[in-house]
Amino acid sequence: MLEGIRIIEVEGLGPGPFAAMTLADMGADVICVHRKGGSVTPGMPERSLLDRGKRSIALDLKDPSDINVFLALVATADGLIEGFRPGVMERLGIGPAACQAVNPALVFGRMTGWGQKSALSQTAGHDLNYISLSGALWYASTPGDAPLTPATLVGDIGGGAMYLVAGMLAGLLKAKTSGTGTVVDAAIYDGSAHMMNLLMSIRQGGGFGEARGSNLLDGPHWSRSYACADGGYMTVQCLEPKFYAQFLSLMGLSDDADFQHQFDTTKWPALTGRLAGLFASQTRAHWADLFQGTDACVAPRCSARMKPANTR
Repeated sequence: MLEGIRIIEVEGLGPGPFAAMTLADMGADVICVHRKGGSVTPGMPERSLLDRGKRSIALDLKDPSDINVFLALVATADGLIEGFRPGVMERLGIGPAACQAVNPALVFGRMTGWGQKSALSQTAGHDLNYISLSGALWYASTPGDAPLTPATLVGDIGGGAMYLVAGMLAGLLKAKTSGTGTVVDAAIYDGSAHMMNLLMSIRQGGGFGEARGSNLLDGPHWSRSYACADGGYMTVQCLEPKFYAQFLSLMGLSDDADFQHQFDTTKWPALTGRLAGLFASQTRAHWADLFQGTDACVAPRCSARMKPANTR
Protein backbone atom coordinates (compact mmCIF):
# COMPACT_ATOMS: atom_id res chain seq x y z
CA MET A 1 0.00 0.00 0.00
CA LEU A 2 2.82 2.41 0.86
CA GLU A 3 5.35 1.15 -1.69
CA GLY A 4 7.51 4.05 -2.85
CA ILE A 5 7.13 5.92 0.48
CA ARG A 6 10.27 6.37 2.55
CA ILE A 7 10.21 7.06 6.29
CA ILE A 8 13.24 8.02 8.37
CA GLU A 9 12.88 6.88 12.00
CA VAL A 10 15.11 8.31 14.69
CA GLU A 11 15.66 5.48 17.16
CA GLY A 12 13.46 5.75 20.23
CA LEU A 13 11.40 3.66 22.61
CA GLY A 14 7.89 2.25 22.42
CA PRO A 15 5.26 4.06 20.40
CA GLY A 16 7.55 5.77 17.85
CA PRO A 17 9.19 2.50 16.73
CA PHE A 18 5.78 0.80 16.76
CA ALA A 19 4.35 3.49 14.46
CA ALA A 20 7.33 3.12 12.10
CA MET A 21 6.96 -0.68 12.16
CA THR A 22 3.28 -0.30 11.24
CA LEU A 23 4.17 1.90 8.27
CA ALA A 24 6.79 -0.68 7.25
CA ASP A 25 4.13 -3.39 7.53
CA MET A 26 2.07 -1.29 5.09
CA GLY A 27 4.92 -1.35 2.58
CA ALA A 28 6.87 1.81 3.37
CA ASP A 29 10.66 1.82 3.13
CA VAL A 30 11.61 2.62 6.73
CA ILE A 31 15.21 3.47 7.59
CA CYS A 32 15.88 3.52 11.32
CA VAL A 33 18.71 5.76 12.52
CA HIS A 34 20.26 3.85 15.41
CA ARG A 35 22.73 5.30 17.89
CA LYS A 36 26.37 4.56 17.26
CA GLY A 37 27.54 2.28 20.05
CA GLY A 38 24.17 0.62 20.52
CA SER A 39 21.22 1.17 22.84
CA VAL A 40 21.81 2.97 26.12
CA THR A 41 18.65 1.58 27.74
CA PRO A 42 19.22 -1.37 30.15
CA GLY A 43 17.32 -4.46 29.16
CA MET A 44 16.56 -3.29 25.63
CA PRO A 45 17.90 -5.43 22.77
CA GLU A 46 20.11 -4.00 20.05
CA ARG A 47 17.40 -4.96 17.55
CA SER A 48 13.87 -6.03 18.35
CA LEU A 49 10.57 -7.12 16.83
CA LEU A 50 9.79 -3.44 16.30
CA ASP A 51 12.68 -3.29 13.79
CA ARG A 52 11.05 -5.79 11.45
CA GLY A 53 10.77 -4.70 7.86
CA LYS A 54 13.17 -1.79 8.41
CA ARG A 55 16.63 -0.95 7.15
CA SER A 56 19.06 0.71 9.52
CA ILE A 57 22.02 3.04 9.75
CA ALA A 58 24.09 3.98 12.82
CA LEU A 59 24.75 7.69 13.28
CA ASP A 60 25.95 10.01 16.04
CA LEU A 61 23.50 12.90 15.87
CA LYS A 62 25.89 15.09 17.85
CA ASP A 63 28.57 14.71 15.19
CA PRO A 64 28.35 17.40 12.45
CA SER A 65 29.47 14.99 9.73
CA ASP A 66 26.78 12.48 10.73
CA ILE A 67 24.22 15.28 10.83
CA ASN A 68 25.05 15.94 7.18
CA VAL A 69 24.46 12.26 6.42
CA PHE A 70 21.17 12.43 8.30
CA LEU A 71 19.96 15.49 6.36
CA ALA A 72 20.96 13.83 3.11
CA LEU A 73 18.70 10.92 4.04
CA VAL A 74 15.92 13.32 5.00
CA ALA A 75 16.16 14.92 1.56
CA THR A 76 15.18 11.56 0.02
CA ALA A 77 12.31 10.83 2.43
CA ASP A 78 8.58 11.41 2.55
CA GLY A 79 8.29 11.31 6.32
CA LEU A 80 10.27 11.31 9.56
CA ILE A 81 9.41 9.98 13.01
CA GLU A 82 11.09 11.04 16.26
CA GLY A 83 10.19 10.59 19.91
CA PHE A 84 12.49 12.91 21.87
CA ARG A 85 11.31 15.42 24.45
CA PRO A 86 10.25 18.73 22.89
CA GLY A 87 13.22 20.82 21.77
CA VAL A 88 15.80 18.04 21.51
CA MET A 89 15.67 17.73 17.72
CA GLU A 90 15.92 21.52 17.42
CA ARG A 91 18.99 21.59 19.66
CA LEU A 92 20.59 18.92 17.50
CA GLY A 93 19.98 21.10 14.46
CA ILE A 94 17.54 18.68 12.83
CA GLY A 95 14.15 20.00 13.93
CA PRO A 96 11.24 20.54 11.54
CA ALA A 97 12.59 23.82 10.12
CA ALA A 98 16.01 22.34 9.33
CA CYS A 99 14.61 19.15 7.85
CA GLN A 100 11.95 20.87 5.78
CA ALA A 101 14.59 23.32 4.52
CA VAL A 102 16.16 20.39 2.62
CA ASN A 103 12.80 18.72 1.92
CA PRO A 104 9.79 21.07 1.87
CA ALA A 105 7.33 18.19 1.37
CA LEU A 106 8.55 16.26 4.43
CA VAL A 107 5.94 15.05 6.94
CA PHE A 108 7.67 15.48 10.32
CA GLY A 109 6.12 13.14 12.89
CA ARG A 110 6.63 13.79 16.59
CA MET A 111 5.73 11.26 19.31
CA THR A 112 5.40 12.71 22.81
CA GLY A 113 3.64 11.94 26.05
CA TRP A 114 2.34 15.37 26.95
CA GLY A 115 2.59 17.29 23.67
CA GLN A 116 5.02 19.99 22.56
CA LYS A 117 3.81 22.95 24.60
CA SER A 118 1.74 21.69 27.53
CA ALA A 119 2.57 22.43 31.15
CA LEU A 120 3.98 18.90 31.45
CA SER A 121 5.77 18.79 28.10
CA GLN A 122 9.26 18.70 29.65
CA THR A 123 8.46 16.13 32.34
CA ALA A 124 8.97 12.38 32.09
CA GLY A 125 6.04 9.98 31.97
CA HIS A 126 4.95 6.54 30.89
CA ASP A 127 1.81 4.87 29.59
CA LEU A 128 0.06 4.60 32.94
CA ASN A 129 0.72 8.26 33.78
CA TYR A 130 -0.68 9.56 30.50
CA ILE A 131 -3.89 7.54 30.61
CA SER A 132 -4.34 8.34 34.29
CA LEU A 133 -4.54 12.07 33.67
CA SER A 134 -6.47 11.74 30.40
CA GLY A 135 -9.25 9.78 32.13
CA ALA A 136 -8.79 6.60 30.10
CA LEU A 137 -7.78 4.68 33.26
CA TRP A 138 -11.02 5.44 35.08
CA TYR A 139 -12.95 2.31 34.07
CA ALA A 140 -9.98 -0.06 33.92
CA SER A 141 -10.99 -2.25 36.85
CA THR A 142 -13.92 -3.80 38.59
CA PRO A 143 -15.47 -1.56 41.29
CA GLY A 144 -13.28 -1.22 44.36
CA ASP A 145 -10.16 -2.59 42.71
CA ALA A 146 -7.07 -0.63 41.72
CA PRO A 147 -7.13 0.33 38.01
CA LEU A 148 -5.01 -1.97 35.89
CA THR A 149 -4.78 -1.84 32.10
CA PRO A 150 -3.01 -4.01 29.51
CA ALA A 151 0.58 -2.75 29.50
CA THR A 152 1.20 -0.09 26.83
CA LEU A 153 -1.91 -0.91 24.78
CA VAL A 154 -4.20 1.95 25.82
CA GLY A 155 -1.59 4.71 26.00
CA ASP A 156 1.59 4.02 24.05
CA ILE A 157 -0.01 2.05 21.23
CA GLY A 158 -3.67 3.11 21.10
CA GLY A 159 -3.36 6.74 22.12
CA GLY A 160 0.15 7.25 20.77
CA ALA A 161 1.46 5.09 17.93
CA MET A 162 -1.81 4.61 16.08
CA TYR A 163 -2.65 8.31 16.23
CA LEU A 164 0.83 9.07 14.90
CA VAL A 165 0.28 6.59 12.05
CA ALA A 166 -3.07 8.22 11.20
CA GLY A 167 -1.49 11.67 11.30
CA MET A 168 1.44 10.58 9.15
CA LEU A 169 -0.88 9.08 6.55
CA ALA A 170 -2.97 12.25 6.46
CA GLY A 171 0.20 14.34 6.13
CA LEU A 172 1.49 12.15 3.30
CA LEU A 173 -1.78 12.57 1.41
CA LYS A 174 -1.62 16.34 1.87
CA ALA A 175 1.99 16.48 0.71
CA LYS A 176 1.15 14.42 -2.37
CA THR A 177 -1.50 16.89 -3.51
CA SER A 178 0.07 20.14 -2.31
CA GLY A 179 3.79 19.49 -2.35
CA THR A 180 3.95 20.96 1.14
CA GLY A 181 4.95 19.02 4.23
CA THR A 182 3.57 19.35 7.72
CA VAL A 183 4.38 18.62 11.34
CA VAL A 184 2.35 15.87 13.02
CA ASP A 185 2.44 16.10 16.81
CA ALA A 186 0.95 13.00 18.43
CA ALA A 187 0.69 13.18 22.22
CA ILE A 188 -0.27 10.02 24.10
CA TYR A 189 -2.22 12.08 26.63
CA ASP A 190 -4.33 13.65 23.87
CA GLY A 191 -4.82 10.43 21.94
CA SER A 192 -5.94 8.41 24.95
CA ALA A 193 -8.39 11.17 25.88
CA HIS A 194 -9.77 11.16 22.33
CA MET A 195 -10.25 7.39 22.56
CA MET A 196 -12.73 8.03 25.38
CA ASN A 197 -15.29 9.56 22.99
CA LEU A 198 -17.23 6.33 22.54
CA LEU A 199 -17.59 5.91 26.31
CA MET A 200 -18.48 9.57 26.67
CA SER A 201 -21.25 9.14 24.08
CA ILE A 202 -22.62 6.25 26.17
CA ARG A 203 -22.38 8.46 29.25
CA GLN A 204 -24.25 11.21 27.41
CA GLY A 205 -27.07 8.73 26.88
CA GLY A 206 -27.14 7.78 30.57
CA GLY A 207 -25.21 4.54 30.31
CA PHE A 208 -22.31 5.74 32.44
CA GLY A 209 -22.15 7.73 35.64
CA GLU A 210 -19.67 8.65 38.35
CA ALA A 211 -20.59 5.71 40.58
CA ARG A 212 -18.48 2.65 39.79
CA GLY A 213 -20.33 -0.61 39.51
CA SER A 214 -23.58 0.82 38.18
CA ASN A 215 -22.43 1.44 34.61
CA LEU A 216 -23.08 -0.68 31.54
CA LEU A 217 -19.52 -1.90 31.14
CA ASP A 218 -18.17 -2.10 34.70
CA GLY A 219 -21.05 -3.33 36.85
CA PRO A 220 -23.20 -6.01 35.18
CA HIS A 221 -22.84 -9.72 35.68
CA TRP A 222 -22.84 -10.00 31.89
CA SER A 223 -19.71 -7.82 31.49
CA ARG A 224 -17.06 -9.59 33.54
CA SER A 225 -14.13 -11.99 33.63
CA TYR A 226 -14.80 -15.17 35.58
CA ALA A 227 -12.29 -17.62 37.08
CA CYS A 228 -12.61 -21.28 36.10
CA ALA A 229 -11.86 -24.46 38.04
CA ASP A 230 -8.37 -24.79 36.54
CA GLY A 231 -7.31 -21.18 37.14
CA GLY A 232 -8.17 -20.05 33.61
CA TYR A 233 -10.63 -17.26 32.89
CA MET A 234 -13.64 -16.65 30.67
CA THR A 235 -14.78 -13.22 29.53
CA VAL A 236 -18.47 -12.40 29.24
CA GLN A 237 -19.92 -9.28 27.61
CA CYS A 238 -23.35 -10.02 26.19
CA LEU A 239 -24.76 -6.49 26.19
CA GLU A 240 -27.56 -6.88 23.65
CA PRO A 241 -30.66 -8.75 24.93
CA LYS A 242 -30.62 -11.31 22.09
CA PHE A 243 -27.02 -12.25 22.91
CA TYR A 244 -27.79 -12.27 26.64
CA ALA A 245 -30.68 -14.67 25.99
CA GLN A 246 -28.34 -17.07 24.19
CA PHE A 247 -25.86 -16.81 27.06
CA LEU A 248 -28.57 -17.74 29.57
CA SER A 249 -29.69 -20.65 27.40
CA LEU A 250 -26.21 -22.14 27.19
CA MET A 251 -25.70 -21.64 30.93
CA GLY A 252 -29.02 -23.36 31.68
CA LEU A 253 -30.47 -20.19 33.20
CA SER A 254 -33.25 -19.32 30.75
CA ASP A 255 -35.94 -20.18 33.29
CA ASP A 256 -34.26 -18.49 36.24
CA ALA A 257 -36.45 -15.52 37.19
CA ASP A 258 -33.64 -13.41 38.64
CA PHE A 259 -31.61 -13.57 35.44
CA GLN A 260 -34.51 -12.24 33.37
CA HIS A 261 -33.89 -8.69 34.64
CA GLN A 262 -30.74 -7.98 32.65
CA PHE A 263 -30.56 -4.25 33.35
CA ASP A 264 -31.72 -4.22 36.97
CA THR A 265 -28.63 -2.81 38.70
CA THR A 266 -29.84 -3.93 42.12
CA LYS A 267 -29.53 -7.57 41.05
CA TRP A 268 -26.08 -7.31 39.44
CA PRO A 269 -23.95 -8.06 42.53
CA ALA A 270 -25.88 -11.20 43.48
CA LEU A 271 -26.02 -12.47 39.89
CA THR A 272 -22.29 -11.86 39.52
CA GLY A 273 -21.74 -14.08 42.56
CA ARG A 274 -23.91 -16.84 41.14
CA LEU A 275 -22.13 -16.79 37.77
CA ALA A 276 -18.78 -16.81 39.56
CA GLY A 277 -19.80 -20.05 41.28
CA LEU A 278 -20.96 -21.62 38.02
CA PHE A 279 -17.82 -20.75 36.07
CA ALA A 280 -15.63 -21.95 38.95
CA SER A 281 -17.26 -25.39 38.72
CA GLN A 282 -15.74 -26.25 35.33
CA THR A 283 -12.46 -25.77 33.48
CA ARG A 284 -11.69 -23.08 30.95
CA ALA A 285 -11.64 -25.72 28.21
CA HIS A 286 -15.17 -26.83 29.14
CA TRP A 287 -16.57 -23.32 28.85
CA ALA A 288 -14.56 -22.50 25.71
CA ASP A 289 -16.02 -25.58 24.00
CA LEU A 290 -19.53 -24.75 25.17
CA PHE A 291 -19.49 -21.21 23.80
CA GLN A 292 -17.34 -21.79 20.71
CA GLY A 293 -19.09 -20.52 17.57
CA THR A 294 -22.10 -19.03 19.39
CA ASP A 295 -23.39 -15.45 19.62
CA ALA A 296 -23.34 -15.46 23.41
CA CYS A 297 -20.36 -13.06 23.43
CA VAL A 298 -18.23 -15.27 25.66
CA ALA A 299 -14.55 -15.99 25.02
CA PRO A 300 -11.65 -17.58 26.89
CA ARG A 301 -8.90 -15.28 28.10
CA CYS A 302 -5.71 -16.25 26.27
CA SER A 303 -2.18 -15.29 27.21
CA ALA A 304 0.20 -13.82 24.65
CA ARG A 305 1.79 -17.27 24.25
CA MET A 306 -1.39 -19.30 24.44
CA LYS A 307 -2.91 -20.58 21.21
CA PRO A 308 -6.38 -19.00 20.97
CA ALA A 309 -9.48 -20.91 20.09
CA ASN A 310 -10.24 -21.21 16.38
CA THR A 311 -11.95 -18.01 15.23
CA ARG A 312 -12.51 -18.99 11.61
